[in-house]
Amino acid sequence: MAEVKPYSESGSKKEQVSNMFDNIAHYYDFLNHFLSLGIDRGWRRKAIGSLRGLAPARLLDVATGTADLALEAHRQLAPISIVGVDISPKMLEKGRIKIEGRKLSDSIVLEDGDSENLRFSDASFDAVTVAFGVRNFENLRRGLAEMHRVLRPGGQLVVLEFSKPVTAPFKQLFHLYFRYMLPFIGKFTSKDPRAYAYLYESVQAFPDGAAFVGELTSVGFRQVEAKSLTLGICSVYLATKSA
Repeated sequence: MAEVKPYSESGSKKEQVSNMFDNIAHYYDFLNHFLSLGIDRGWRRKAIGSLRGLAPARLLDVATGTADLALEAHRQLAPISIVGVDISPKMLEKGRIKIEGRKLSDSIVLEDGDSENLRFSDASFDAVTVAFGVRNFENLRRGLAEMHRVLRPGGQLVVLEFSKPVTAPFKQLFHLYFRYMLPFIGKFTSKDPRAYAYLYESVQAFPDGAAFVGELTSVGFRQVEAKSLTLGICSVYLATKSA
């Protein structure tokens, strides 16, 4: 995976990603729902729904952001505990406000955390989830290996991530929207002209589909499944740690 950074070639991608999300935290939820026409909510529901058969009691949400996926996990699965980790303090602040507003602070805890260096012991969780976060890892394979490590044997990982449509003419229309319209709208609403240009660039560089299935297999996951959503705009990956 070619490394794409939000702001400049020099400097750590991790630091730049953290700064970028701090910059857009105030607008993040609105833009997610507005720019996707609300479809992103359905994507999260489907991603979490893939864990119903597992019925996890302990769940880790990596790159939790403003906690939308963690909240959906609580709604559908009601695990005993959910921990969300993220490298953007301001995104976590927004997430905590939502959690407190729903009186779920005893069930969902958010904390600063590096996806490539998780503080948790081996086999700490029944399930690990991540939505629109793996593209932002500085070292993709290291981040996947960490999520594999903290899962118990038989536990499952769910990854929700953008992918690249392959069917014409939707492929061309999506390309035009993602490359030109979305950054144009984001520029005037988020006040960060680079954030949504980086979104397009990072999606183009990300090894989606079969390539990402290969990445998951390479760090030890088995029974890896990939499901395309909304004509290939997004994909859900479900992977299991061997028992």
